[in-house]
Amino acid sequence: MPPKPRRQPQRTCVACRQVAGKRGLVRVVRTPAGEVSIDATGRLSGRGAYLCARRSCWDLALKRKALDRALKVTLDAATVERLAAFGRDLPDEADEGADTDAAMTNQDA
Repeated sequence: MPPKPRRQPQRTCVACRQVAGKRGLVRVVRTPAGEVSIDATGRLSGRGAYLCARRSCWDLALKRKALDRALKVTLDAATVERLAAFGRDLPDEADEGADTDAAMTNQDA
């Protein structure tokens, strides 16, 4: 009997509220020290929030302060700009099939 495939955990994008597999989303984390950064590995300790790997979701999350609420922190201007810069490197809706890992390697957070 072949082994059962592993079930992938599901997470919700804080901007568009779509449920997707954890590996298909980008995790933003507030560490116990209070620093907010992009968690490329998905394993950093701290409070996390997930966003789709689409520019529109990042723009919406920053505009509506969805990340502030999800991470229970007030983001300063420098952090918002760093996250917005990461979001600008992500594909638009039309390019939705692009690989999330490729975008994560381009980040400098």
